[in-house]
This record gives sequence, structure tokens and C-alpha cells, in this order.
Amino acid sequence: MNSQGIVKNRGFIDRFNLWNTEQSEAVEKIHAVIKENGLRLIRVAWSDQHGISRAKTLTIPAFLGAMKNGIDFNTGPLFFDTANAIVYNPFMKGGGFDSDEMTGCPNYTLVPDPLTFKSLPWAEHTGWILCDAYLKNGNPLPYDSRQICKKALKELNSKGYDLLSGLEVEFSLTKIVDDEIDASLLGAPGSPGQPPKVVPVARGYQYQLEAHNDEIDDILQIIAENIQQLDLPLLTMEDEWGPSQLEFTFAPMKGIDTADTMLLFRTAVKQICKRHGYLATFMCRPSIPGFFSSGWHLHQSLIDINTGENAFIPNNSDGPISEIGQQFIAGILENARAATVFTTPTVNGYKRFKPNSLAPDRAGWGLDNRGTMIRVIGGIEDDSLHFENRAGEPAANPYLYMASQILSGLDGIERKLQPGPLSTEAYNDNRPLLPKDLQSAVDSLKESEVFHNKMGTDFVNYIISMKESEINRYTTYVQENNIEDYANIVTEWEHLEYFEIF
Repeated sequence: MNSQGIVKNRGFIDRFNLWNTEQSEAVEKIHAVIKENGLRLIRVAWSDQHGISRAKTLTIPAFLGAMKNGIDFNTGPLFFDTANAIVYNPFMKGGGFDSDEMTGCPNYTLVPDPLTFKSLPWAEHTGWILCDAYLKNGNPLPYDSRQICKKALKELNSKGYDLLSGLEVEFSLTKIVDDEIDASLLGAPGSPGQPPKVVPVARGYQYQLEAHNDEIDDILQIIAENIQQLDLPLLTMEDEWGPSQLEFTFAPMKGIDTADTMLLFRTAVKQICKRHGYLATFMCRPSIPGFFSSGWHLHQSLIDINTGENAFIPNNSDGPISEIGQQFIAGILENARAATVFTTPTVNGYKRFKPNSLAPDRAGWGLDNRGTMIRVIGGIEDDSLHFENRAGEPAANPYLYMASQILSGLDGIERKLQPGPLSTEAYNDNRPLLPKDLQSAVDSLKESEVFHNKMGTDFVNYIISMKESEINRYTTYVQENNIEDYANIVTEWEHLEYFEIF
């Protein structure tokens, strides 16, 4: 390997046939964009197991080499939980994974996906591209969440369907008042440093108040301009229920594009805001008095690959949604408890599941009912008929959130499950309750045949280990500080753990 991190084995991408025709044809366009925009640096990014973007920045010669050979990338991030506490010992045989290929914290190969290339409008002369991770033998890295999602999509395609999904994302915007960094604030691996001191940007509680958006119009204009320059299909921005809480929505996208958009959207918003003296957090419920929980509602429908039509449109006898749609929903409801590890993967996210709160507390479905986990939107004459899952938190790994929906829904189709009666009283239905905390969700995932079979036992056990490391550190904090009402309050531990990184 040379000093720029380029893998010596020439032609890695061609040798293992890792690009399809569309990806190969996109390379010429990338060369043109680099020249036209005067790009000097390219950020080669990869989503880690937590849905956080990790990246190397390459010069143009190094990047052009990577478009043939991939680049070496340290497996190090795979060994860490959300606070970079070491979960696996890479220096024991098998690296803690019981795999010779993981011994000693070796490199793997990142392969750029040419279809994801962007010129970053806020970073001068800088491009950005997403990657898939591979072992040196050309096989997908088993712990790459984007590969897990692509595998789920491929299985859905084999059944004759594609996923059409849209983003409805809430987050909190704050203004930085003190961004001091000194040795006492740095933290350590497994013990996050102090985030900047912030203040809210608006007073609550005035849902969708126009004046609140006008008060922060300067930063909203900048965010919107940059997001649109990235060609992300932004539709709306609005003031939400809590102070400093915003919601952005995006037009529906097919396949992996939705997850890619969510990763880039979160990354972009955080970087843009920080450059202008703001801190945007996708942490579900920040530890700031008066702040409310934020959710991520994932809108979903299936498209018939052969006809291009919405497979959820019912016949007159089907009811509010087609038979396939009901089976898909039934699968999501059936697997909801285990899937919550993927839709709500942080300790903090479970502070949101409260009765009568616009967030679900049980696995039910209803017609345009914001209290149910699955909300069906549209009617028999509506080509946009779909449903949203309201259980997600905005810090979720987008690839695992989407994969959990696809695999759960396919389970419903394969077993011809039925979702039961529609809910009219969302918080009083006799439905399985969602997990009350992350440990309960992990316990359900341990017992899930669907996710063990579809994602692979090695991967599921890997995610369980990540989450249990996080849970153990949280439990230790709660016990050492004698916090009795920890289920109902947001602790300082959560603020340090999630506020800045997400």
C-alpha cells in the first residue's frame, strides 16, 4: 500500500465485478464534474454500524485510483460502540468475531458507488461519495449495514417488488454559545467529551408557527439551498411541537436511495449548521429543559416491478389497502419488538414511547391515525396510497431501519399474515406493547428467527453486542448516581453520549 492508502492489487473492482452497467457509465460524468467544479479533494464515506458517516479525504489522483482499485480502510470503527468504547478485542484470534479475516484490526476495501457522487456546496472544491465495504477476497463485508440493506432489497426484488419510501424527519436546532475545547472537556474512549453549550432558537409551544421559522430564516435558507444543490428531493420544512424542533420531508425514492439520502441529509445539516454557529442534533430527546422527543417516520409502499404500479392499491373487496399491503403491514407488526433495535437503537429513543403522545406505544395499525405505529395514508382512488411507520427515531441507522422493514414485511407476505382489525383507540388496543427500553428490544431480537435467518446470525449477534455495551455503560451510570426515575428523565449520560455525535 502506498502513502495515500491505495490498495496495490490493481483492478479490484473489475476483477470481482463489483459495479453494474449504470455505475460504470457514471464514472465519466464524475470526471466531468471534478473538472467543471475544480474539485481538489473527495471525501470517501462509509456508513458505520450506527449509521454515522466515517470517511477518508483523498486527493484527486488518489480518488481516481480508488475508482479502479477501491481504498484500504481500517476495520477499527467496527470494534466500537456509540462512544467508541471497545466492544471486540481485535488482537485476539478472530478479532472477537471468530473470524480469521478480522484478526489484528486489518484493512478491508471500500468500493465507491459512482451513483452517489456529489459536489459538496458548503465545502469549497470538495466532492463526496458513498462506499460499500468488501473483504480482500471480493466478498461483501458481513458487518456493512449498507450491504445488509442491499441484500434485503434484492430479496424484495426477487419477489417482484421494489420499495418506494419517503423521509419525514424531526430534529432539534440549537445555537452555540460556548464551543470551548480544552483538555478537561475532551473525554476518552467510552466516555464522550462535553458537547458545546447551546441555547434554543425559539420558544415553545406553538405547533407550525410561521413566526418561528421566520426567526431562523437565515439558517433555514442556507440549509435548504445546500440540500437542493445536492439534488436531494426536499419538499417541506416546518416548525414542530417543541422548542427548536424542526421537521423536514422528502419526496419518495426507490430502493437504496432513501437510506443514502438520510445519511447525507443528517451529515449535511450537522456540518452546515456548525459552520454557521448552530448545532443540529438528531438525538431523539435532548437533555434540555422543555425539549420534546423527535421521531423519524418512514413512509413506505411497494411497487410492482413488472407494471410499475402501486401494489398497495386495493381491489374493492380488499379493504383500505391491498392483500399484499395488509400482509406486509402484518409482518412489520409481527416483528415490531425485535425490529425496534433497528428503528430505535439508542437508550434515549425509548423516552419517546408514551401514551397519547403522537408516538406509538404498541404495535397496531390504523387509517390516518397518528397514535398507531402503522398509519395508512390515502384511499382506493389514490395512487400514492402508502403507510408510515411512526416508531423510528432520527438517530437510527437508515440502512438497518429500511432493511428491518423489508425483511419484516416479506415475512408477512411469505406467511400470509393478517394485521388484525384497524385501531380506533390507538393507546387502548389489545396489541403487543413496544419494548419499554433498549434492553427489552435486544432481548426480543435475540429470539427473532426472522432477523437471524435473513440478516445472518453473525451480524445480529454483532449488533446485539454493540447495543449491550451501550446499555451496560448506561446502567453503570444510573446505578453509580442512584438515579431512580431514569425511565422517565433524560440523563446527563444520554446527553453526552448522543447529543453531538447524532
